[in-house]
Amino acid sequence: MTLRIISAAAGALVLLVALTACGAPAGPQASPTSDAVRPSPAPSPEPVSSSVPEAPGELTCESMISAGTVSVFTDMGWTAQSKEFVVGGVALTDGLLCFWADYSVASDHGQLYGWASLSSEDAAQAQSGLLSEGWKREDGPDGVYFTEDPRYAMGLDEDGYGMTYLFGDGWVRFADTRQGLILIEWTG
Repeated sequence: MTLRIISAAAGALVLLVALTACGAPAGPQASPTSDAVRPSPAPSPEPVSSSVPEAPGELTCESMISAGTVSVFTDMGWTAQSKEFVVGGVALTDGLLCFWADYSVASDHGQLYGWASLSSEDAAQAQSGLLSEGWKREDGPDGVYFTEDPRYAMGLDEDGYGMTYLFGDGWVRFADTRQGLILIEWTG
């Protein structure tokens, strides 16, 4: 029950931040005056071109999910520990599974988030393994979802989904609820 409350609180926080940012009033509009001086264009330096693309940061438990979620967790005294990321019997070595919790207290309450890159062969094998384990498949606009049977879920989101994998083109995301997937910002 606490896991659902924490999931709901984190989701509500993200929604509140998004709505606040979208609904912020625009600053005062400057109006031209008759005695304004027309600026003259100044020469700008030529951009420096580089043949080396900017590399994304390193995949960590903190970089995988939104900064707001990390802030909420750390404010609650939570830290993250990485775990072995196995999906449908396929070990995902090019990824990370993180369990956020308060490790100073003996408890099973926390949040799981995962992301990994994977080949199409590994994705097919992992999806086949999930189906054989009883996970439910659902095609969506973002990719293919695999959700645990809600009868056996430890916690469910508002829509009745428990632990969920989302498979995209060359990657997979994981959260302990389907709604929790929106907190994963890592794109690889």
